[in-house]
Amino acid sequence: MAAQADLLLNQLVKRYGDGPQAPVAVNAIDLQVQAGHYCCLLGPSGCGKSTTLRMIAGHESVSEGDIVLGGRNITHLPASARGTAMMFQSYALFPHLSALDNVAFSLKMRGVSREERQAKAAELLERVSLSHLAARKPAEMSGGQQQRVALARALITEPRVLLLDEPLSALDPFLRARMRTELKGWQTTLDMTFVHVTHSQEEAMALADQVVVMNAGRIEQSGPPSEVFNRPLTEFVARFIGGHNVLPTPQGPVAVRTDKTRLSRTACADGSPGLSAVIEAIEYQGTHVLVFLIAGEGASALELTVMLSEAAWADQPWQRGETALVHWALADQHALKG
Repeated sequence: MAAQADLLLNQLVKRYGDGPQAPVAVNAIDLQVQAGHYCCLLGPSGCGKSTTLRMIAGHESVSEGDIVLGGRNITHLPASARGTAMMFQSYALFPHLSALDNVAFSLKMRGVSREERQAKAAELLERVSLSHLAARKPAEMSGGQQQRVALARALITEPRVLLLDEPLSALDPFLRARMRTELKGWQTTLDMTFVHVTHSQEEAMALADQVVVMNAGRIEQSGPPSEVFNRPLTEFVARFIGGHNVLPTPQGPVAVRTDKTRLSRTACADGSPGLSAVIEAIEYQGTHVLVFLIAGEGASALELTVMLSEAAWADQPWQRGETALVHWALADQHALKG
């Protein structure tokens, strides 16, 4: 594989159209992805994550700013000259070609001899444990096998960065979890930079060394998964990542993890902050129980979630419609911006 290289985005902008009223999909973002890291761009539909990936790949033009890979400005280079490779959500395999020929196709377009390109393709199919299916066409393979072919095809050009556009979204939940493990294993084995677009918080947390949360064309927060989860910077991140209650205080909004939030039927002797809420719904999740509550009424009503261990639930069960005191330790509060 090609040598590692840091990826830098500097004030990157994507604007559709001309003039001050032109829609902006990506709004002057700065980002550094360290060589050899697994980076997930995470956010809701329309936040700019896929547009950012396409600009890195060279499949979307850049309105302003720069893309630098390994110290080399690739902003306006054609996709084939960037040192990146793209693995699409649909895998985009040629249905009439075998796995071997699908993997070898890009080298064929570069004029590499048949013997050389097929030898390289066979080596990559061996690496992803598919050499025994080299003669099969995509329709004769499972979704997971097709994904491995798509990965091998992306790797044959020896890219410095592999770009993945929601590669697991079409898979069933069981296969998705298994393929997450395989993707992370391949990235570690290859010691290559991966940039992966997803709208799944679980997927980003499971895979990434660096999670980049995007919202409305901007980066809200970037950092290791544990940091983003435990110390969200903004209300948007706290709500989108999930697992937090966002609570108003005179000093501004704070986040408290749902598993650090507790329920009781009486006031807390330790004086910890709390508020009264009505239980709206209860979901049993096996290892834990989620209790959904509403505090207050009307426009000012506050939605809360409390995660209780199965043991805590068994010790003190609750019923829908009950009023409970929702409380938390001051030490578990985390201040948010804005």
